Amino acid sequence: MNLIISLLSGFLSAFVGITPPGLLNMTAAKVGLKEGRRNAFWFVSGAVVVIFVQVYLAVLFARIINARPDIILLLREVGFVIFGLLTIYFLWIAKKPKLKQPKIKKHSKKKRFFLGMLLSALNFFPIPYYVFVSVTLYSYAVFSFDGTSVFTFVSGAALGSILVFYFYIAFFQKIEEKADFLLRNMNVIIGTITGVVSIIALINILEHYLNF
Repeated sequence: MNLIISLLSGFLSAFVGITPPGLLNMTAAKVGLKEGRRNAFWFVSGAVVVIFVQVYLAVLFARIINARPDIILLLREVGFVIFGLLTIYFLWIAKKPKLKQPKIKKHSKKKRFFLGMLLSALNFFPIPYYVFVSVTLYSYAVFSFDGTSVFTFVSGAALGSILVFYFYIAFFQKIEEKADFLLRNMNVIIGTITGVVSIIALINILEHYLNF
């Protein structure tokens, strides 16, 4: 039962983290549209390999710092400040993003695989995101840092990423107008997400001091 919860936790975490339109999923969709699903899935395969490694490293790092409650509290306080500032920036300061469709040229499967790896490697968001998620889940006894649970959680995150990429590739033509709407309002979406994360961090900080 715990392994199922770990798998679902990783799956849902990835689903939430990757669903908003971004460089990876929009590029996967465009590759599928211009070059066919086969090349798009090669791109996704490369991206997911890196995501798997990133999530695994993030959870290992979270397991290390989890043994130090003082570090966890410090990270939560720093996270609250950072996400709070990001919320203010994206909701009230940042300019509305301009729509720029990624330019796609015909390439081989091998090049698409390595392009997926490259773009995924350039995206550093998964590491702090999954550190925060895994520590938070552990604090609520939803997740454990034993080896099997960690591998199951990471596998769930990889599966969730694959599913989101598949939806973008398979249904891009149907959701393209909605995707453009999301891109135009990306600052509000990101600001809302960071706002929720900062509130969760604040609740955890308050719980620590109230129970101290």
